[in-house]
Amino acid sequence: MPVAITTELIKELRDQTGVSVMQCKRALEEAEGDMKKALAILKKTSADIAMKKADRLANDGAVIVKAADGKAVLVTLHCETDFVAKNSDFTNLLSTLADVALNGGVEKMKSEAKNMIDLVIQKTGENIQLGESFEVVGSILGNYVHNGKSAVIVSLDGGTPELAKDIAMHIAAMKPEYMNAGEITDEARQTVKEISKKEVDASDKPEEIKKKMLDGKISTYFKERTLLDQPFIKNGDMSVGKLLESAKAAVKEVKRYSI
Repeated sequence: MPVAITTELIKELRDQTGVSVMQCKRALEEAEGDMKKALAILKKTSADIAMKKADRLANDGAVIVKAADGKAVLVTLHCETDFVAKNSDFTNLLSTLADVALNGGVEKMKSEAKNMIDLVIQKTGENIQLGESFEVVGSILGNYVHNGKSAVIVSLDGGTPELAKDIAMHIAAMKPEYMNAGEITDEARQTVKEISKKEVDASDKPEEIKKKMLDGKISTYFKERTLLDQPFIKNGDMSVGKLLESAKAAVKEVKRYSI
């Protein structure tokens, strides 16, 4: 026998799903008041809506980091506009996904993400996609998130969590391409050499001076893009490498992502 569709029943379904009152009412009417059937209907509707929007570009979004007990997770969620990226449903979803990742692991979060995301797609009307997600485990961790659009997690051998946070902040601001000189490939060096040589050859300096100019340009280029060689953002008189050395610390792992 059908159950009467009361305001209380609609509210209960809305509290469980977060979708609009009218969507809850229609689902309950279709399910003849059966709560489990109504939930299944809304889940299917959300999945259908999400599928229709899946080919729309989701180039905006937000990134979050949560950390506890020697573990940090970075989770990214993409959407179509900055308006939705700041919407409470979207930010609450991102926070919940990060909680699941922190407590149960990134893979568990990924396995549960779709159903949660589909409901928010139904509410916001935008394509929403789970982006890059990372997990870092270590005894000395630091993280930095800039404007919800860029995030970095740093794990150190030695040093302090405050130092790890400073290094994370530096990486977010300076965006190094390499951790140290050993990561620079021969191909990258050759490319920079060819570009720099064209600039040097255009000068009327003697060949010996041109060689020094070329070496200097290549060295400067890579120093500006190598973390350990970059001047520390809080103290330009000291490189990041020297800062770490003075603290008897070394970078163990870095995870970062920018929208």
